[in-house]
Amino acid sequence: MHTQDSDTRLRGPAVWALVLTGTASFMAALDNLVVTTALPAIREDLGGRLEDLEWTVNAYTLTFAVLLMFGAALGDRFGRRRLFIAGLTVFTGASAAAALSPGIDALIAARAVQGVGAAVMMPLTLTLLTAAVPAARRGMALGIFSAVGGIAVASGPLIGGSLTEHISWQWIFWLNVPIGLALIPLARLRLAESTAPGARLDLPGTLLISGGLFGIVYALVNANAEGWTSAPVLTGLIVGAALVGGFIHHGFHNANPMLPMRLFRNRGFLGINLAGLLMFLGMFGSIFLLSQFLQGVAGHSPTEAGLRMLPWTGMPMIVAPLAGILSDRIGGRPVVVAGLALQALGLGWFAAILSTDVSYAAQLPPLILSGIGMALYFAPAANVLMSTVSPADQGKASGANNALREVGGALGVAVLASVFSAQGGFESPQAFTDGTIPALWIGAGAVALAAAFALLLPRRAKPSPLPAAAVGEAVAAPEKVPAAG
Repeated sequence: MHTQDSDTRLRGPAVWALVLTGTASFMAALDNLVVTTALPAIREDLGGRLEDLEWTVNAYTLTFAVLLMFGAALGDRFGRRRLFIAGLTVFTGASAAAALSPGIDALIAARAVQGVGAAVMMPLTLTLLTAAVPAARRGMALGIFSAVGGIAVASGPLIGGSLTEHISWQWIFWLNVPIGLALIPLARLRLAESTAPGARLDLPGTLLISGGLFGIVYALVNANAEGWTSAPVLTGLIVGAALVGGFIHHGFHNANPMLPMRLFRNRGFLGINLAGLLMFLGMFGSIFLLSQFLQGVAGHSPTEAGLRMLPWTGMPMIVAPLAGILSDRIGGRPVVVAGLALQALGLGWFAAILSTDVSYAAQLPPLILSGIGMALYFAPAANVLMSTVSPADQGKASGANNALREVGGALGVAVLASVFSAQGGFESPQAFTDGTIPALWIGAGAVALAAAFALLLPRRAKPSPLPAAAVGEAVAAPEKVPAAG
């Protein structure tokens, strides 16, 4: 009887943690791609070139990516619940500012601030959830959490298209405001506060990686407009690469870096992070172009475009729970590798059949294949990640993984749009198709390379994926600890 009561007490905080962190994660992940089907409407309303459209996506993903690890460190230092609420507040306010934007520059600025709020909020979601859920249920909770994030990324085009067509594009941002206002007091009441003793902030590391990634992405976005040999583009590439190199050197030699490079000596950590970066590179860039293709070339409305992508974007809702069960039985590695391989095959198939008059029946098989692949990747990814690091490194590992995936998304939009601009453009349906096909082939190649890196994942993870407080429980019941593939 005592055990049942104890289980009941554990269940309440765990459920609240899953609901609150899952909802916050859904909002932040949704805003990665919710603008894609709204881009034609934003372009018509506010004006702007292709480069401006790229920045409406990348202003968010870039600030999100470069500040994620700093956000995790802030939470460790000043309180994870406190900083989670602060990040949520900034994100909600910036969403309102984006909805009220009078021009494209104001929208880009609001999107950048949104990314700052998400960067503080997001890395703490996984840490707060892992601490609140008992060891025996952690695998299931992390599987649900990952599936929610996957569904948010995947449903972005449909939600964005529906709101744009039936209300206005501004509502893709207004949607966040009531949700954020509801979450803020609930998080204060229902989440437990925690800190990491002795946590330090790494300002030099933050400045190095922020400047480096901004320089590289700026160069990629502006390369076709200004020329690859122009002074701004060459400066961005050279200085950006030098700063990223400095960040890597800093991670090896600094006593307490935001991203300890020693983590990458673990082949599982290296594999899942490189796979995530390349997966998001191929997927984000492809969705950026395909959602516009379905409207500008195929002639569909924003809602119709989102609905026609449902076999791809909606598949995680069906497949992800099954993928989670499968990864528990056979390990995460084969599930992740199979998912990435299917996603690459789907994008390559799409590139092979794309034309100005391609039928929807011909698009359906690659859409379904890509959706199954996305679901197989998302379901076990978080559990695999947390199983590759020691308890003391979980916060930094979570921040690093999220950051690298967001870097992949920003690079994907920049690289694939750059290829699109070089090979085609907005002048006619044929020009748009001519630019999209080679870009999709590069997206498919990036995801195929991700599948190769996922083969680095070990069959069994040695470190325990538990926070320090639960290590004793894991030792007592090791069969309950989720294992990597």
